[in-house]
Amino acid sequence: MSDGTATELSRAAKNYWSEAGYAPGGIIREVDYAAAASGLHPLLEGIKIVDCDTHFTEPPDLFTSRAPARIRDKVPHQKIVNGITRWFVGDDDYGIVGGNVIKPDHNKLLGRLSFPTLEEGHPGAYKVKPRLQAMDDMGIYAQICYQNSGVTQAGSLMHLDDEVGVTVLQIYNDAAAERQVESGQRLFTLAHLPLWNKKELDAEARRCLDLGIKGFVLPDMPETLGIPSYDQPYWADFLELCNEHRIPINFHLNAAIDPNKMTWKSFSFEKAISVASNMFYIGNLATMGNWMVSGLLDRYPHLRIGLIESGMGWIPFGIEALEHQFDEMLADPAHAPQRRPWDYFRDNFWVTYWFEKVGPIKLLETIGVDKVLFETDFPHPTALYPGVQEHIVETLGGYSHEVRKRVLERNAAELYNLPF
Repeated sequence: MSDGTATELSRAAKNYWSEAGYAPGGIIREVDYAAAASGLHPLLEGIKIVDCDTHFTEPPDLFTSRAPARIRDKVPHQKIVNGITRWFVGDDDYGIVGGNVIKPDHNKLLGRLSFPTLEEGHPGAYKVKPRLQAMDDMGIYAQICYQNSGVTQAGSLMHLDDEVGVTVLQIYNDAAAERQVESGQRLFTLAHLPLWNKKELDAEARRCLDLGIKGFVLPDMPETLGIPSYDQPYWADFLELCNEHRIPINFHLNAAIDPNKMTWKSFSFEKAISVASNMFYIGNLATMGNWMVSGLLDRYPHLRIGLIESGMGWIPFGIEALEHQFDEMLADPAHAPQRRPWDYFRDNFWVTYWFEKVGPIKLLETIGVDKVLFETDFPHPTALYPGVQEHIVETLGGYSHEVRKRVLERNAAELYNLPF
């Protein structure tokens, strides 16, 4: 890897979280944790709530403790630099360890993306036992977990020595499978794959299937990494594997867009991110549309696609817009997919909600009670925390117990093939 490439990739990883997001500042919201940590609400008895978007921080020694001796000095490791915990690969800075705004005393940091060091945040961000306790307090039975840094992203690893990049992801996925067992089948961390190497990609996907991992995390536009788009033969074996085994692929926000370009230059960090974060949510409309027009859902009709941490309220408008475009721009059978947008959505897509009220209260039946998942985004800045149970009751309390159980438990259990 050239010095120029190394610098470019490390800069991309370093910017995974904005530098201003963990600078000194912010305010602490005092949380009445004794009142908030009451477990499952009586209205929800008999429901194993699955939180379908949370983040589990990669532990400090995850890679160095497991890597073969010959490459141990080449895998990610943590350092504290200027008071901030960061990942490094060699001398290249790969950014902070991810968002955690919940303190060990259960209070919440507002106006920032994370505490500067790992230890300042809640230990449940990277340790199983305190995580399970936090889940019990919130009334959550199981969680689908995503990474909490840029260090396991293909863009961060693909220009390292190939053995190193592949080994890092194998270690990550091994730890995910072990955590699943350690948690008593309550923490399900989704797999990352060496997307830049087709042979290793296909092999690791099959290995993850054998490990019992419940899904894969993919970039919305692999072309931005110099990897072929999903409609190219490069992906055929992987997509066939997912289609055959009904294992979901998941798009967490839409990372291909740069919403910072959509905010006014004069804005402070706090103002800019208040606007920019919403563009990531809405960006998943493009992800959904790309798959609908691609023809891939006709070729692989059993694909399961999770649109994660992007909400649900935009779905009716987004699909109506796609229906209109199908009529106006795809009238020629040579370009037209075999089905309609609403058909593709109902057959192939799932969405999540957390802070929303209008969506779950007024649009659930329009979108489909079997298409919506619940999430908290713990322990990130937008996390639904505290008051998880109260919010669920407010948004789903007007529905039958059967509908509540479907949205909070059965949809996730069926999508991710969970063992309950």
